[in-house]
Amino acid sequence: MFSRFKKPDAGAVKPAPMAAVGAANAAPRAPASGAASTAKSGAPGLMPARNAPKAPAEAAAADKERKRKDRLQELKVELHKRLLENLNLAALEKASEASLKSEIASIAAEALDEMSIALNQVDRATLNQELYDEVMGLGPLEPLLKDETVNDILVNGPNRVFVERGGKLTLTDITFKDERHLLRIIDKIVSAVGRRVDESNPYVDARLADGSRFNAMVPPVAVDGSLVSIRKFKKEKLGIHDLVRFGAFTEEMALYLEAAVSTRLNIIVSGGTGSGKTTTLNALSSFIDNAERVLTIEDTAELQLQQVHVGRMESRPANVEGKGAVTQRDCLRNALRMRPDRIIVGETRGEEVIDMLQAMNTGHDGSMTTIHANNARDGISRLENMVAMAGIEMPLKAVRSQIASAVNLIVQASRLQDGSRRMVSITEITGMEGDVISMQEVFRYERLGLAPDGKIIGRFNATGVRSHYTERFKQWGFHLPASIYEPIV
Repeated sequence: MFSRFKKPDAGAVKPAPMAAVGAANAAPRAPASGAASTAKSGAPGLMPARNAPKAPAEAAAADKERKRKDRLQELKVELHKRLLENLNLAALEKASEASLKSEIASIAAEALDEMSIALNQVDRATLNQELYDEVMGLGPLEPLLKDETVNDILVNGPNRVFVERGGKLTLTDITFKDERHLLRIIDKIVSAVGRRVDESNPYVDARLADGSRFNAMVPPVAVDGSLVSIRKFKKEKLGIHDLVRFGAFTEEMALYLEAAVSTRLNIIVSGGTGSGKTTTLNALSSFIDNAERVLTIEDTAELQLQQVHVGRMESRPANVEGKGAVTQRDCLRNALRMRPDRIIVGETRGEEVIDMLQAMNTGHDGSMTTIHANNARDGISRLENMVAMAGIEMPLKAVRSQIASAVNLIVQASRLQDGSRRMVSITEITGMEGDVISMQEVFRYERLGLAPDGKIIGRFNATGVRSHYTERFKQWGFHLPASIYEPIV
């Protein structure tokens, strides 16, 4: 019956939970208090220092490495000036990567000889690669963009660059020479997409060539140096099978979601920042029939739908003269004239909520979007607030009635404290009871404890409530077994 979703082979190797990749490299948990702190500090009641003193040999090695990096940084600045003087910048785009690297290495070697500086093979290779990244890429950020284990890159001024791996933030040893260096890289990114950032326009959104989402804020608004956030674009398309294997949800929940998407329920994926909303939305879209026309609307194009017939739209901010802005609401209104079967809005956060709800209520069943909310009930409240912020004067009961008739399902995604991402709740909207929207939770994630290594111990469980849409599922040919609604005792 469920031809598109098959259980994985029993003998398949089960990988680590979702977002756990790289978590093993995270810093160990510090002891809480009491005996553990006494044993390590040697003094009762005192917590050990966050950074224990290094042994003399270790400190000397660290100091030597720091001086080496400082020396290479100074050389890189000088050589970069020479490259700009000697390279034919107009011909860079036509040159192959190999020939350009060869040219850079040749100019760098000549300059080092003139300065009577000798470098070992490792330092010379490192310097040449960094020079190439400065000329053709994004300088110090380039290695992080190429690192498949990095999900987010967060820059807090020129000397503090953080990355997120497996849901955990760690400080890297990557730095910029100074604030001017960081600003030059920011300007390189935004100028490539026809935008600018300066004191009069101190923040900007952009999309990198590979699809990664970029946001920057510069002084004076950014007090301690420019702030940069890069959400890396995932090249691989994660499907339902992958998320089940990663432990994001169960096969039973996947069967239910297949029926929900296939029978054209309107679905909202709710969650916090970095909780996996877009990934979940991408995976749910795999259940959409290829015969349907799907239109997507986003501020920054991130969705990777797996259908044949997909039309993608992206909003656009105003230009430097304050003109030419195209909002998500503009795109959504126009999309309604383009004969869509389904409309998918990457994230609903403002006045476009009105048009989204109307689309869901006027023949565009099966539409989907994401919102920022902590749980299903908060998600409904957020929709109400967005309607109010849009300036639409409607009685609260009328707003709730509109929401109740438009939205069928709220899927709640969450990033837990150990960095793992889970679908913590699937909640159906069943209608109105007086002035209140009635809801029922069908599946939930139950936390049972914490393992010694900091990993959360939990399980997915049904609530015992039979789906409100069971008859609808049957009419469409989806006869879900009653057992998937039975809770684990």
